[in-house]
Amino acid sequence: MHSFKWGVLGTGKIAKRFMQAAFYVPEAQVVAVGSREQRTAEQFGAQFGIPKRYGSYEALIGDPEVQIVYVATPHSLHAANALAAIAASKHVLCEKPFTLNAPQAEQVIQAARAKGVFIMEGMWTRCFPLMREVVRRIEAGELGEVRYVQADFGFHPEFNPASRLFAPELGGGALLDVGIYSVALAFLALGEPKQILAQATLGTTGVDELCSILFLYENGAQAVLSAALQVETPKQAHLCGTHARIYLPAPWWKPSEAYLIRRDGSQEHLLYPYEGDGLQFEIRHVHDCLRQGLTESPWMPLDETLRIMRTLDMLRAQWGVRYPSEL
Repeated sequence: MHSFKWGVLGTGKIAKRFMQAAFYVPEAQVVAVGSREQRTAEQFGAQFGIPKRYGSYEALIGDPEVQIVYVATPHSLHAANALAAIAASKHVLCEKPFTLNAPQAEQVIQAARAKGVFIMEGMWTRCFPLMREVVRRIEAGELGEVRYVQADFGFHPEFNPASRLFAPELGGGALLDVGIYSVALAFLALGEPKQILAQATLGTTGVDELCSILFLYENGAQAVLSAALQVETPKQAHLCGTHARIYLPAPWWKPSEAYLIRRDGSQEHLLYPYEGDGLQFEIRHVHDCLRQGLTESPWMPLDETLRIMRTLDMLRAQWGVRYPSEL
């Protein structure tokens, strides 16, 4: 099978998970890694057997062998890294959140479309086989009209004001790190909301550490979402329709099972086990899109990425959360 040559931008936790997932995709050939320091690039490259190890992002992007750049840097660097890769005519898989805000997202999308290269936000949840089956069931009308979505994602990391989770200059906060998953699920099932109500608890660094969100829709449907960096939440999701509902147990954003529960009480267990962490499905989807000559994903369209980012901006505006680069 034709191989695709990747360059990984960043050497943090998500970059390591990407490398572990690439093991399950034989046609994914990671030929280069780029870091801000040569030392970390060497360490990462040695750990995963990557032949080319660059001490700058620019050097990796400039490598003519690299076809696709996986942007795994902190949130605050996504836009600049993606724009640099696009300018070099590279395809891009950019980790979520796509950018810090909607103006940045619009700039990146316009640049990619003008250049004619593929770019996708790394919303890996959309690519799991089980989630594709959930979408199929919704589109087939098995749930009836979806009227209510509930989803949460909260965890309790050790507080470090300099970490990407809590530092405003790195785009910290619960919303962009984990809340985006629940927001994207609501968009998947119900689309863009008509009205947004939300409250957040801000931490000592000024980012949102706990938030509750209510989406209201033109047809009366609702989505109730939450995200947290202060507590562990159930990490479950429910998609409720007039004929049936789907329950996604924890961890719902990387699902292997779900339950379709009908109004008459009958249940269907949807089971889609997988090996590893599941990022391999996103990698395969990028390959499939490129084989078809697509410049964006039908599962995570760029216009939807932009609508979601605008929604995140509106939420932060309600809470008074702004990042230093926005001031």
